[in-house]
Amino acid sequence: MNVDRAVFALAGTMVLASLLLGWLVSPYWLLLAAFVGANMLQAAFTGFCPAAMIFNKLGLKPGAAFACGMTAR
Repeated sequence: MNVDRAVFALAGTMVLASLLLGWLVSPYWLLLAAFVGANMLQAAFTGFCPAAMIFNKLGLKPGAAFACGMTAR
């Protein structure tokens, strides 16, 4: 697994968890999905993604979308 796939898997998991919690617990959980979406949008334009940096430090290989400024391991 590379950084890109890990970031997409994390974002998808967070959005689905947010939707489930919003349905079962409180609609305020939908704010988590909004945060994830906003973070993905800003990462698309700036290239800055905290999750990608964390996955890189954990030793995952960089992918095409988040390879800028990261060294391959």
